[in-house]
Amino acid sequence: MAGKLTRPGTWSLRRRLAFALLVAVVVIGHAWVTRDVAARMQALEDASRMPPRLEVVYVRELEPVAPPVVAAGPPAPVPKPRPARAPHARPPAAASAAEPADDSASAVAEAVSAPAPAASDNEPATLADAASAAASDIAPAASAPAPALAAAEPASEPASGAAPFAWPVSTRVSFTLDGNYRGQVQGDAQVEWVRAGSRYQVHLDLTIGPSFAPLISRRMTSDGELRAEGLVPQRYDQDTQVAFGGSPRHVAMHFDESGVTLANGERRATLPGIQDMSSQFIQLSYWFATRPGLLAVGNHIDVPLGLPHRVDRWTYDVVDEDTVYTTFGPLAVLHLKPRPGPFRAGDLVPEIWFAPELRYLPVRIRIRQDETANFIDLVIAKKPELAAR
Repeated sequence: MAGKLTRPGTWSLRRRLAFALLVAVVVIGHAWVTRDVAARMQALEDASRMPPRLEVVYVRELEPVAPPVVAAGPPAPVPKPRPARAPHARPPAAASAAEPADDSASAVAEAVSAPAPAASDNEPATLADAASAAASDIAPAASAPAPALAAAEPASEPASGAAPFAWPVSTRVSFTLDGNYRGQVQGDAQVEWVRAGSRYQVHLDLTIGPSFAPLISRRMTSDGELRAEGLVPQRYDQDTQVAFGGSPRHVAMHFDESGVTLANGERRATLPGIQDMSSQFIQLSYWFATRPGLLAVGNHIDVPLGLPHRVDRWTYDVVDEDTVYTTFGPLAVLHLKPRPGPFRAGDLVPEIWFAPELRYLPVRIRIRQDETANFIDLVIAKKPELAAR
């Protein structure tokens, strides 16, 4: 007996439907993967871009004056204008030979304030300790009491009538550049401190060679927030362009409460008061402004740093008083030099000269690379420029 007949084309129709369904699944899967890849590529592209630069207009110059006494306090979104102060003559310290420094600059923090508590000569002053000490003046401590600061001055209360600390207006410092990199090199650099409310940016733009055709140019940017403890970096970006070297080489780091994301994407535990290679200069200026005793010769200061490939701690010694000779006159300065030890091959190691009469700005930065003869020396070229607010 003949078997049950099937309608011609039935299996063919089922196969077509199954094939169509398979194609639809594959197309949808590919679309999802493509969208995911595109999102990842966009995220990488966004991460490789510098944050938008805060733009300001500079309208006046900063005149050297004796640092006013101010009390440590929280950052003010818009500082109140201060009356002009007459220049105060200050005998310059004996000039001495200045030596190496490093490649990051960034500058500016404001006025001076109450002396720091005294401490043992062999106890380092850390930025975290200084932050806790200053924060305790304005709010209850959130953690255990900080160790005493290594300062030469006795403990005392803020001077009566001292103005509360206010972050300075946006400031630009221009430098001339000399140095050695396989021969003598020259160029220029600018450091900008830009503030918008509680947000800050620190830019260092450095050019080696003629400005119209630089051999090497580098831009370093720290972007973050201002809090009672000072600068709190959120990201650090660095672009380096070499003549005939193709696209700029970009380095990016990210900071948050739980850790630091290095340039290669690895995560590291954070350190209290951590800074980046640019923000450290402003943080130091801030603490010298509010705790001038830290700048006593013989003191040393620990700076926790987030570097592109690691988290480390550098120690700066206040080695001597010095004089930096500028186009607008000599400036009495304090010279900080990092201790050897934590540096690795390729590190750019700075020595810094801070000028109390220019709001504790760094007015000279000498940067050397490793133990080689390569270095650059940045010296302030003209009076710092100030924005209207």
